[in-house]
Amino acid sequence: SYRHWFLPTVPPVIRVYPETQAQEPGVAASLRCHAEGIPMPRITWLKNGMDVSAQMSKQLSLLANGSELHIGSVRYEDTGAYTCIAKNEVGVDEDISSLFIEDSARKTLANILWREEGLSVGNMFYVFSDDGIIILHPMDCEIQRHLKPSEKIFMSYEEICPQGEGDATQPCQWASAVNVRHRYIYVAQPALNRVLVVDVQAQKVLQSIGVDPLPAKLSYDKSHDQVWVLSWGDVHKSQPSLQVITEASTGQGQHLIRTPFAGVDDFFIPPTNLIINHIRFGFIFNKSDPAVHKVDLETLMLLKTIGLQRHGCLPQAMAHTHLGGYYFVQCRRDGATAAPQLLIDSVTDAVVGPNGEVTGTPHTSPDGRFVVSAAAAGPQLHVQEVTLRGEIRTLYDLKIGQGISDVAFQRSFAHSNQYCVYATLEAEPDLLFLELATGRAGVLKNFKEPPSGPAGPWAGPRRIVRDSGLFGQYLLTPARESLFLINGRQNTLRCEVSGVKRGTTVVWVGEV
Repeated sequence: SYRHWFLPTVPPVIRVYPETQAQEPGVAASLRCHAEGIPMPRITWLKNGMDVSAQMSKQLSLLANGSELHIGSVRYEDTGAYTCIAKNEVGVDEDISSLFIEDSARKTLANILWREEGLSVGNMFYVFSDDGIIILHPMDCEIQRHLKPSEKIFMSYEEICPQGEGDATQPCQWASAVNVRHRYIYVAQPALNRVLVVDVQAQKVLQSIGVDPLPAKLSYDKSHDQVWVLSWGDVHKSQPSLQVITEASTGQGQHLIRTPFAGVDDFFIPPTNLIINHIRFGFIFNKSDPAVHKVDLETLMLLKTIGLQRHGCLPQAMAHTHLGGYYFVQCRRDGATAAPQLLIDSVTDAVVGPNGEVTGTPHTSPDGRFVVSAAAAGPQLHVQEVTLRGEIRTLYDLKIGQGISDVAFQRSFAHSNQYCVYATLEAEPDLLFLELATGRAGVLKNFKEPPSGPAGPWAGPRRIVRDSGLFGQYLLTPARESLFLINGRQNTLRCEVSGVKRGTTVVWVGEV
């Protein structure tokens, strides 16, 4: 196994959830804390400055190596500021989660407004379907809001999905969508050559931005607050172009920049996470050209070309982990056969060599520790772990009868710093579940037939699965005419929401 000669150390970075909560006496309350760092940080909790570990009881317990503080039945004296502290050899980070206990007679006005008026617009799935935009609350499995195709765009009076000439029913057509700082969602309408901007606070479509014909893929570069738009020009991808919408999180006054890159088939912008919050470089590639081209995200200038010819690799997709600093490149050979993934060293941009025998599309867990590789046509799922030293180890290969359509990571509720993965199958309505560290696997059945019909060549996986963020416990996967919600904490089906046709584009919006 290949590794760097240095061992990076990173001071802890933490997030607590929720930042504040109000509960009535007698109910259970949970405070959660997620920490990352190298080496792995240790977590302790203080209540109003006093260590809580001395007060453990049936009433007060720590779960998942201390990353969750659980209070069985809250009393007035549980009100307080709970500080989560994470320490490792190189540093410390802390944050406060506040808990207020108040009976219903004394609910604060702010709280009443917050709950009753539904001012909490976070924690929703936005589902883009044939019949418009559905905003779904996973807690109660209810459709909060339905923006129908005939609804108007706030700033332009056009319809969200205008009807064609003499069409009795024109379904909406959606491609890719991205969450912009939990304030806006940008979603592509390929047939209409535009990108809609959805305002999360108002739950309305704010405006549309005209882009090059057939926008097929969007990606949000958080570090520079810009949305990349890859358009194909036409269904045959004969005139692809890459445009960039700047100042995306302001929701108005954005500019559209045309980049100079020609013949772009796909692109990759590494995601940010708790430890890596600034990304400098992206990559663009053409699936028939054995190279990836490194781009400066700020200036949109080409920096260098990394040739993959020697390995006979035509790039299909990429992933990144900050542990060891690797890019994983999914490859094909000329005869369209799958080839082993290639590893690129992100510090030197050198091609390290093949990633063993691993083929398929690479997906890295949010903390960079696990790499799950699977293909729509491949008969197995490869799971690798990247150690804190940057060594890549194969944990196991799971034989599956048919290909994987999509995967989502779910943080473990039993162990801190562990992840589970949920995978939708290409040809069967089942959902595969896998505990990454242990290899414990299972199948959730009876999820009905996956979405069918002419989804348009720009569509993503046939059946997607979406998680609900760092602290979320729900996952969503669409069927032909309904949505299935899964409770990842109990690993069970939560509910089916029917009457939603082809909800194949989904975005999660967290706490605002």
